[in-house]
Amino acid sequence: MKFEDLLLEIDGFGKFQILILFILCLPRMNLPMHFLLHNFLAATPSHHCAIPHQEAFVNLTTEEVLLISIPREPDGTFKSCEMFSQPQFHLLLNSSLQPENNSIIQQCQHGWVYDHSQFTSTISTQWDLVCEQRGLNQATATFFFIGVTMGAVVFGYLSDRFGRKAMLLLALVCAVIFGMLSAASVSYSMLAITRTLTGVALSGVSLIVLPLGMEWVDVEHRTFSGILTSMFWSIGNMLLAAVAYLVREWRWLLVAVTGPCLLSIVCLWWVPESARWLIANGKVKRARRHLLRCARMNGRKDFPFPSFHLSQDLRRMTTDKKPGENYTYITLFRTPVLRKISLCSGTLWFGVAFSYYGMSMNLTGFGLNMYLSQFVFGFIEIPAKMIMYVLVNRVGRRQSQAWALILTGLCIGANITLSSWKSIMGKGFSEAAFTTAFLYTCELYPTVLRQNGMGYSSFMARLGGALAPLVFLLDEVWTSLPEVTYCGVAVCCGLVAFLLPETLHVRLPEGIEDIEKTQ
Repeated sequence: MKFEDLLLEIDGFGKFQILILFILCLPRMNLPMHFLLHNFLAATPSHHCAIPHQEAFVNLTTEEVLLISIPREPDGTFKSCEMFSQPQFHLLLNSSLQPENNSIIQQCQHGWVYDHSQFTSTISTQWDLVCEQRGLNQATATFFFIGVTMGAVVFGYLSDRFGRKAMLLLALVCAVIFGMLSAASVSYSMLAITRTLTGVALSGVSLIVLPLGMEWVDVEHRTFSGILTSMFWSIGNMLLAAVAYLVREWRWLLVAVTGPCLLSIVCLWWVPESARWLIANGKVKRARRHLLRCARMNGRKDFPFPSFHLSQDLRRMTTDKKPGENYTYITLFRTPVLRKISLCSGTLWFGVAFSYYGMSMNLTGFGLNMYLSQFVFGFIEIPAKMIMYVLVNRVGRRQSQAWALILTGLCIGANITLSSWKSIMGKGFSEAAFTTAFLYTCELYPTVLRQNGMGYSSFMARLGGALAPLVFLLDEVWTSLPEVTYCGVAVCCGLVAFLLPETLHVRLPEGIEDIEKTQ
């Protein structure tokens, strides 16, 4: 007997599974509030060089002081990073005159003055991460995703070794601690370190939530549970726009998006450990207890039936594992089929995350208000996921995954002309690709290696996420180079998806032999 057969006997999608899924949706909803927080945390308002007071300025208006102190851009706006070494009083007579030579123009010497009409404060205004320090501002997102990358490796291994629920609880507790420490940062270095550690913790949450829910659900409802959990990411996306609109001070914004993790910690009490994991690791008594609880809640009070010898059946389901043997990331590359799956899924996840965060962290680049952009980008994901729910069940995971990512790249490439509708379509396709990647990857790897596989795939994804914000700096070489880069990577990685096996209507594999013998 397989675990899937047992699930059918106790109802593979009853009240028990619905309760688990909705509880796990709470931390899932909280994730984008941190993953996309950089848009608001590190926003750079319009600014110009601070001008020291002089007696000659007493009778001048603020506009006149700026006119004689700061050079203009070709469009007439004041430059953000340069000032005149000496006041140019002749510009008061004719403001259209240009400086006679560039030797009188210098970098800002006395700091900057920021426009606080949109943001009370951000990390950019807190530590002057502008002009020559602009790279540090973008690096804040990279530090976070470096943490997420490390967390994928750590929690991927630990959750296969010590269980899904225990590691999810640890990840949530750490997320609260380091999130609050980030809000209390007294220096940029402290912020960079605490945001990196927050990324490590939240990576564990991201990695464990979906597999833990799916391992309790039968084959028929597996797609639905994956899409449902993913829907709450989109809801979190939209909530981030509302929270950021209401909280304009960066420290309190961090507190506001970290606080909901406390609710998730409390609710996790009602979530059981994965019975699949318990059985695969020989913990039959605990698995039996959770299965009986599931049967009672789902109305199967007569379970186990007289013909069942539950404990014996569960022992027969345990995977063929040598005493003391532990699966590691190296195991992903030891056998030929598993090696191919790992190489292709890693490449796929890199492309999915690289293009997704490339679009998500460029809210001001699409000609919309950034709060509206964040809300619209979250809202457009919902119909995209509904469409993917139909497609992955009709045409399969492989075709859906490949074409969603390829179309994402094409929309990003077409967006060079700065069209809002193209960017919105691209965002929809990119989220469709991400949603399918989570579902698809969970189905590709066996239970004994599922979290290792998800950890490795997530590592590759976060590597893409870490590099994505730095690509924006390429606009200094060529304005459209970032879009061309995102487009090329997405299309190439999308093509790799055609090399993966189809998993539509296929039972979740339990051991490595289930993977190798089906090919």
